[in-house]
Amino acid sequence: MDSNKTELQPDITNKEVFERELALCRTLYRENDGKCGWGKCADCGVIPLLFRLHKGQLLEDPDEIMSIKKSILK
Repeated sequence: MDSNKTELQPDITNKEVFERELALCRTLYRENDGKCGWGKCADCGVIPLLFRLHKGQLLEDPDEIMSIKKSILK
């Protein structure tokens, strides 16, 4: 999907917040058997939301989302 059509803009959240929140997801994933207070990491939308807010990138393809989650949560 064209980012201009969705009016996505990068850097709504800064890099520090983006990295800190991804690190929190990674820590909770490891400490709590793949889940946190928001639910199971495999079903969670936090990582795609963070990508949207920081990179201006809309993640909709399930395979792409799982690939990014795996790389971040490892």
